[in-house]
Amino acid sequence: MATLKFAVLPGDGIGPEVMDAALGVLQAACRKDGDELSYKICDVGGAAIDSCGKALPESTVEQCRNSDAILFGSVGGPKWENLPPNEQPERAALLPLRKIFKLFANIRPGLLYPQLTDASPLKSERIPEGIDIVCIRELTGGIYFGEKKTFEIDGEPAACDTMMYRKSEIERIADVAGKTAMARGKKVCSIDKANVLETSVLWRKTVTEFFKKNYPEVELSYMYVDNAAMQLARNPNQFDVFFTENMFGDILSDEMAVICGSLGMLCSASLGDIKNSLGLKFGLYEPAGGTAPDIAGKGIANPCAQILSAALMMRYSFGEDAIATKIENAVRNAVCGGIRTGDIAFGKTPVSTDEMAKAVIERL
Repeated sequence: MATLKFAVLPGDGIGPEVMDAALGVLQAACRKDGDELSYKICDVGGAAIDSCGKALPESTVEQCRNSDAILFGSVGGPKWENLPPNEQPERAALLPLRKIFKLFANIRPGLLYPQLTDASPLKSERIPEGIDIVCIRELTGGIYFGEKKTFEIDGEPAACDTMMYRKSEIERIADVAGKTAMARGKKVCSIDKANVLETSVLWRKTVTEFFKKNYPEVELSYMYVDNAAMQLARNPNQFDVFFTENMFGDILSDEMAVICGSLGMLCSASLGDIKNSLGLKFGLYEPAGGTAPDIAGKGIANPCAQILSAALMMRYSFGEDAIATKIENAVRNAVCGGIRTGDIAFGKTPVSTDEMAKAVIERL
C-alpha cells in the first residue's frame, strides 16, 4: 500500500465543486487498488484574498513544498477584478506557483471523443474520429516572465515587455516534446515566428540541433504560429504533438480547447525538473477552464477536466499509470455512454456535477 501525499487548492467559482468530485473519484479508484490518499485543502486565489489578504499565502506554499504534487482548481472572478493587476488571483497565485516550483512544461491533451464531435465548432466531417493531439507549452520563460517597465516617450505613456529565451530553456522543453512524441506517434511540430523574432530564430536552431542529436527517430516539422492557428481550426489531427513558447502556447492551447468542444473536458499537467519524495516529477495539475462564476454554486459544472487532471497526477507524480488509465477509461465510458453535464449534453438529459462523478465512480 502506498500513501499518496498532495496539496489540494480548490480556488474560486466552480473550483471547490469540481474538486470535490475529483477527490471522490480519486478516493474510489485508490481504494480499489489499496493506495491511501493523504492531502490537505488550502486556500488560494480569491478565496485566500478573502481569508488572509493575499492570493498565495505562505502557509499554502509550505503545504505544497511538503507534498509530492499539487491538485489545483481555478482562480479569479469579478469580485477581485478591481484589485491592482499584481494582486489579482491569476497573476498573484498561479504564476508564482509555477516560478517557485520551476514548472516549465505544460502538457495539455486535446481530446475530443468521436461521440462528442457535435460539441466542436468544427464540422463533424472534418473530425469524424474526434480529436487526439497534445500541446506542450513552455511555461516559465518568454514575455510573461521577462523584464517589464512603464515609462514616457516625448511625454507620452509607454510600456515594454521583454521576451527572452536561453538555449537551455529551449532544450528542456524540446526534451519534453521529444519524450511525449516517442510515447505517441513519433511526430512533433515546433511552432515559432522565426521569420520575425530573434527568440524564434534561436528556438528553431536549438530545436533542430537537439532533435537531430537526441531524437533522430522523431519526425520533426516547423510551423509559424499564425499558420498553426489556422491549421488547428482547419485540420487539427494533422498534428500529433506540437510545442511552442509561452505566449504562443497560451493562445494556441486555448484555441485547441475550443475546437475540442468544452473546457470542462480538458485537463493539464505542469511539470519541471524537481523530484518529489518518490523520486518522480513534482507537478501541478489543473483543468484548462476557468472559475465560471455564472454557474458557481449551482451544482451543474462539468467535473471531468478536474477528474482527468487528477488522473495525470497519478501518472506523472505517483507513477500509478494503471489507476490513471482506469480513471480516464471510466470518464470516457460515462461520457460516451450518454452521462453528460449541460455543456456537452446535446439532446441528452443533463446531470449534475455530483451525478457525473458518481457515474465515473460506477465505471471504475
